[in-house]
Amino acid sequence: MNGFEKRAALIKEKILRTTLEMLKTWEPSKIRVADIAKAAHVSQVTIYNYFGSKEALLHEVIKDYIDTSMKEFEEYMQSNMSVKEKIERIIFHDKEAFNTFSPHMINQLLIEDDEMAEYLQRVTNEKAIPLILQMLEDGKKSGEISNKVSSQALLMFINFTLQHYGELMKMVEQSGNTDLIDSALHILFYGICGKP
Repeated sequence: MNGFEKRAALIKEKILRTTLEMLKTWEPSKIRVADIAKAAHVSQVTIYNYFGSKEALLHEVIKDYIDTSMKEFEEYMQSNMSVKEKIERIIFHDKEAFNTFSPHMINQLLIEDDEMAEYLQRVTNEKAIPLILQMLEDGKKSGEISNKVSSQALLMFINFTLQHYGELMKMVEQSGNTDLIDSALHILFYGICGKP
């Protein structure tokens, strides 16, 4: 990579980081390219040259966030942690995401946007599900997970949860109670009687 390419990559990364930070406090529909340009200390033309449109920029930011999160997920799922520790990391990571982004933003960019919903579904199916199934099998072997829990039942439950994710986000947004997410994650991983 020559000097020009390095500088271009740094500028593009700065725009992506700035936009991600703005998404933590702004509704996506209210963010303007002018606002991003001002916060990133670049011109609007620079943003259009790199990304083409605000929508394309938002898509790239969210895809980058998903990819980074998935890399972290893969690292700890492939580590020597116990199943309990992995589940705690999953819950912590999900809570962190929900504390970072509003339910409305998650709904707007990941559920209602068909391209992003499809991307998230593909990443989940290709990367996350196989790791969760491996954790299930490892947990059965170590005695941390009941042999009564089948891969098929877990997949059915995960798919059901993913299909109704948008409704969950709307309920959380309407109630203003993000603790609902904690409760749902607890039920997903421990059941209604299980203890962490």
